[in-house]
This record gives sequence, structure tokens and C-alpha cells, in this order.
Amino acid sequence: MTTLAIVQARSSSSRLPGKVLLPIGAKPMILHQLERLRRCRRLDRLVLATSDHSSDDTLADVVSTAGFSVFRGDLQDVLERFRACAALEQASTVVRLTGDCPLSDPALIDELVEAFAEGDWDYLANCVDEQQLSVPDGFDAEVFRAEMLERAASAAQLPSEREHVTPWFRSSGAGLRWGHFRHQPVRPYYRVTVDDPADLQVVRAIVAALEPQDPAFGVDAVVTYLDQHPELAARNLATMRNEGFMKSLAEDSAQVQPLVMSEGQGQELWRRAKRVIPGGNMLLSKRAEMFLPEQWPAYFSRAKGCRVWDLDGRELIDMSIMGIGTNLLGYGHPEVDGAVAATVAAGNMSTLNCPEEVWLAERLVALHPWAEMARFARSGGEANAIAIRIARAATGRDTVAICGYHGWHDWYLATNLQNDSGLEEHLLPGLEPNGVPRALAGTVQPFSFNRLDQLESIAASHQLAAVKMEVQRTSPPDPGFLEGVRELCNRRGIVLIFDECTSGFRETFGGLHLKYGVEPDMAMFGKALGNGYAITATIGRRAVMEAAQSTFISSTFWTERIGPSAALKTLEVMERERSWERVTATGLELRRRWQELADRHGLSITHNGLPALTGFAIQSPKALEYKTLITQEMLKRGYLASTSCYSCLAHTPDVIEPYLEALDGVFALIAECEAGRSVEELLEWPVCHGGFRRLN
Repeated sequence: MTTLAIVQARSSSSRLPGKVLLPIGAKPMILHQLERLRRCRRLDRLVLATSDHSSDDTLADVVSTAGFSVFRGDLQDVLERFRACAALEQASTVVRLTGDCPLSDPALIDELVEAFAEGDWDYLANCVDEQQLSVPDGFDAEVFRAEMLERAASAAQLPSEREHVTPWFRSSGAGLRWGHFRHQPVRPYYRVTVDDPADLQVVRAIVAALEPQDPAFGVDAVVTYLDQHPELAARNLATMRNEGFMKSLAEDSAQVQPLVMSEGQGQELWRRAKRVIPGGNMLLSKRAEMFLPEQWPAYFSRAKGCRVWDLDGRELIDMSIMGIGTNLLGYGHPEVDGAVAATVAAGNMSTLNCPEEVWLAERLVALHPWAEMARFARSGGEANAIAIRIARAATGRDTVAICGYHGWHDWYLATNLQNDSGLEEHLLPGLEPNGVPRALAGTVQPFSFNRLDQLESIAASHQLAAVKMEVQRTSPPDPGFLEGVRELCNRRGIVLIFDECTSGFRETFGGLHLKYGVEPDMAMFGKALGNGYAITATIGRRAVMEAAQSTFISSTFWTERIGPSAALKTLEVMERERSWERVTATGLELRRRWQELADRHGLSITHNGLPALTGFAIQSPKALEYKTLITQEMLKRGYLASTSCYSCLAHTPDVIEPYLEALDGVFALIAECEAGRSVEELLEWPVCHGGFRRLN
């Protein structure tokens, strides 16, 4: 009975080429790992398994010269490489390790091998359940019966199964007895594997600090050191775990998925969600029925740039609403995530206040010279409610006039108490304000965008506390409209509030009102402010904002640290990249190319929204069916797409061009339908639900 440890390594890493030969301390990284593994008590043999490609000649020479065994096999088919190596060594049990884990701990490996030997397992690992990890990333190990390699080499077909060796073991078709092992005690999550330069810096710092004191240092010494040095620990926490495996899963999908739709894990989970969560989720705009009923993936496992991986591991390019406009810099921006990771490592909450909220308030006030103070929350609805409370406290009046979408709170939905259509064009037709106190009827008066006469009429018949409106949503303000609103508010002592939760930072470095030169008394920001992390701001003139002290506005989790930390870093990146210019240019280019496609296929479309939040509508009685068809067909081609696209920095030309090529084919289908073909016959699932309709 031979227990063989196979360390998998190659020189042609895409993210950090030649990493296994880069020095850690006084020796190459791979030798650092192999020498640590020699101390394992439960290993009989130790072999480096690399490829027979010429790029790995130096690696093989370095390792063999140091006295370690080397096996060479296929570069791409790593499963076959393992099978052949285990067969040559006549192993009965195999321990799989990877060359990007230079701090491998012999004690952990021995513990795992002993648990495998004592149980009735075909496969046991400490790294397969990411929700139950018990050691930092970089102490991964897998143990399995060697004969499983023979079976897998014969049965495994998918790219992920051939490249990453063991996924087939865990598939339902294999029928093996496998499990996830949790070491005790459970250690906190840190990252000490090496995939990129930041990882290498962290590991080098750990070795430099610990090895002189104890060359055999283990996991607990590493954890203690990182606990004591949170800034170092945070340096690489934003790196995606198992990114290479996720890419392989995307290749799996491309290999096996034809242009027909089948239900995935996301739809199954969505059905479960609707049994335990009213409506299925927390945000109407993310409901599957708004996109492609019964087929929308619904849930994501990872997101990076403008790419999203669903629960089936399928990689999708997001040419849709990018988290509902939250990620202007792209999903998982490394600098923002790094700042958040540093915050988590240093502590997110305490009895004392976080200094970042002061720095963020100063930053936002500096960007908007008319403003002098700020309050923070964690959602747009909260920020809007804060602004209304402050405005009412400052003026001593109750009634507000609105033009736009401002959240779900009672103060806003109260407009539907006075008649049957107050919010009909703002939100969904027939929306019932159930649960909103009837006593609030008449406290909110809606007016249409670019209709100053309507607002003048409302102001003449009501003592208004505030006028709350979006600066621009579907189309720009007419000349003089915003100026007229400002003058009216000045004349009547009304607080003018611009809701910039959506428009902020899309076209200017700050509020969109900066573009038009009209200053409000208060403004709210959200969505893009934290690049995916929850943070919203209400800024305003001191004379108005200090009224917050005369009422009660307070919440525990408005004081947490992640939100303002993310916002500060997001603003820093925005300013450096001039992101508002880039996303605007991207949106204008999309608009131009959509029009070209429409003209080519003889379709009539209209455009709407800010360029960075651009959308189009097909002028046809079948518009909703065509919108559903676009989503259906683009999903088959690997895109989350509909009739709008919220631009981000990751929407580069190399992403946009293939998207437009795919959309061209869908526009051709729509043209056929306009010429008489039945769109209903093309639709494989129900038509999507209609979205918001607004007064602006």
C-alpha cells in the first residue's frame, strides 16, 4: 500500500508566468514547497508531475537536480498525466497538491490522509466546499484511491475534468463516496496561495518573517502572523478564488451547450425562493420574470469585470443593467475590493465611529461646492427618506412635489392614496399602496418632467416643504426648466432636492446637476458610489441639513465601515480613470451601433436614458415580445442582454464587437417577424413582464 503525493506544476501560468521558479526566501517556490512536504509522516513517495512541453524543461531540471522525482506528461490533459504517474509509481492512494501552494503544512496533510484511511472514502478533500473551509486558501489537499484515476481517465469528458483532475470524482455520474474534510480548530480565511504578483508579495513577507524563527512553521503560525498584520493580509484578499477552475467550467458550458435552452440550477432555486421569500427576492428589477420567465439564470456564483458566472458555472457577459447600475467600474474591481478587504481585516464595526465617514463627507462636499454637510445610509430609498424628513423639519411643512422614482417608503407611495393614477406613470400601472397610512393622502403631489406649469400650479395651491426630482432620466431637461424650478423654490422658500442616486457620476464627476449649472439645496447619491458595496449619501446646505438635529434619523448599520471605505476608493479610481467620460462614450457608441443595426434590418427604434444608462425600444405592438426574444436568443449566445445597457469600464471594444455581431442575428429574426413570421413561435418561454413607466 503506497501513498503517493503528486504535486502538479507548470511554468506557463497565464497570470504569473514561471511563478513556480520565482524565489521565495533563498530558493525557488517549488523547492520551498517540496522540502516542506518531505516532512509529511503519511507520505511514502513524493513526485512533481509537470508537462513534457519544452516550456517546462527548466522546471524539471531544477527539481530533479535538487533530488526530487519528476514525472512528465501531457500539458493540457492533466488527468492523464496523473493517471500515468500513479500507474508508474504503483500507488494505492494519491494525494493531489498544486505547485501554487508553497506553504503546504505537513501536519494538515497527515491529518487528512489519516481521516481518509480511517473512513470509507473514495475521495476526501479540505477544499471542495467553499462554505465550509477550515484553513486559509493555500493549504488545499485532496486524497483519493489511485484506481479512481483509471476510471476518470476513461469516463471524464469535460475540459474542467481533464485539466483539474478531480471534478469527475464529485459528479453524480461517478457514484463515488466523497466528502469535505474540516480541520479542527477551524482557522480564519486568508489567502496564501500564489496566482498573481500580490499573492507572491504576501507569501514572501510571511516566509521572511517566520522562517528564520522556525523553518517548519505551520498553518497556525501563518494565521497568527496575518492576524497581527491585517494590511498585509488584505493585500490579496480581493483575488478570485479558483479563477482557473471557473474558466474551465465556462469551457464546459461552451462544449456541451447547444443553442437550445434547458433549465439550470438558477431556475430551480428561483422556484424555491418564491416559496420562502415574498416575490422571490428583494428587488423587483432583478426578478427573473422581468427578463426571461422560467429560463433566466436568476443567481450568480461569481462576477468580475462585465462577466458573470451562474450557478451552473456558465460564463455570461453582462450587456444589461450591471447590478442595476451599481458597478460603473465593473464587477469585482481589484482596488475597490482590496480596500474593502483591508477594512474587513482591520475590523468593520466597533463601539467607536469609523473615520472614513468623515473623509467621505469632506470628499463629497468638496466635489459640490454648494453643499456643506452630508449624511450617509446604505440604500437609495433610505437616502430619499432622510432628505424628505430633513426638508420637512427645516421648513415645518408637510407636502412635497415629486417628479421621478424615489424608492418604496410610505412618504413616496402616499401619492397613490389620493387617486388611482398618482404613481401610475412613475411605477407599475395599478400599483396599490397597501399598508401606507391613509392619513398621508395628499402629502405628495406628482408633476411631469419639463412641465414647469404643473409645478407652478401645485406650488400655488400647497405649502410645499420640498420639490424632489431627478435631473434627467429618459430625455434631457428643456432649456430653462431646471432654472425655472430653482427660481420657484427660491421664491417660495421650498427645499429643492435632486435625486441623483442613479444619475450621479455617470456624466460628470459628481451630480448630473453640475453639467446644467443648477444647484439644489440637497442631493442624494447611491448606485455607483460604492461600486457594488452598499453606501448612499445625502448632501446639502448647512441651513437645511442641520435640521436633522431637530428630528430623529439614526441607524446602527449606517455606521459600518465597508460602505464609506468602498466609496472613497471608488471615487479615487473614478477620478484617475475619468470614468464618467469613458462610460458616456461607450453608451453613445452603443446607441449609434444599435441604430445602424436597426437601419440595416428596416426596424424602427427609439433611444432613451443617459448615454451611460442607454436603452432602445422597438416601435411595434410586439415590442415586449421582441424584448423577450432578444433576451432569449442572446442568453443562448452567452450574454445577459435586453433592450438597455448600463455601461461600465469593462465594456471595452473587444467585448462590445462580439456582442453586436450576436445582436445582429437577433435583429434579423425580429425583421422576419415584422415581415410576417410569428414571434410567438420563436419564443420558447413566456413573455417578460413590463418594466417601470415614469413621468420623466
